[in-house]
Amino acid sequence: MFGDIGGLEVMAIVVMAIVIFGPDKLPKLIQDTMGFIRKVRSFADSAKEDIRSELGPEFQNFDFEDLNPKTFVRKQLIGDGDDPLGLKDLKDSVDIKSALNGDRTPTPTASVDFSKAATAASAGPALAAGERPPFDPDAT
Repeated sequence: MFGDIGGLEVMAIVVMAIVIFGPDKLPKLIQDTMGFIRKVRSFADSAKEDIRSELGPEFQNFDFEDLNPKTFVRKQLIGDGDDPLGLKDLKDSVDIKSALNGDRTPTPTASVDFSKAATAASAGPALAAGERPPFDPDAT
């Protein structure tokens, strides 16, 4: 978060804080700020624990970092976890790590069979000739 701030910038902020608030009020201001940060952190931690307890025992290992799309995609494409989205065939077919490292010509290692994914994605029995598919007005 603060990786772009150098030493001169930090010194400038400290000097400005001393000039604006004065050396006598600065320790109390820092103490109040740190207390506020501790309260916010404890509130966030208790909220996470409340969410975990409300979700039930099957979500005890739920990681809130998985809600970040970059982390989720990285875990699914590169990670060695389970495969809830069925991306194992895709992961096996293309060398993702070399593609992410700058190799623009990924070499396929196996062919992907999407017929399993298509049959898994279809829900219910096949429609008869001329039959209209079910329509859900709430889904649109």
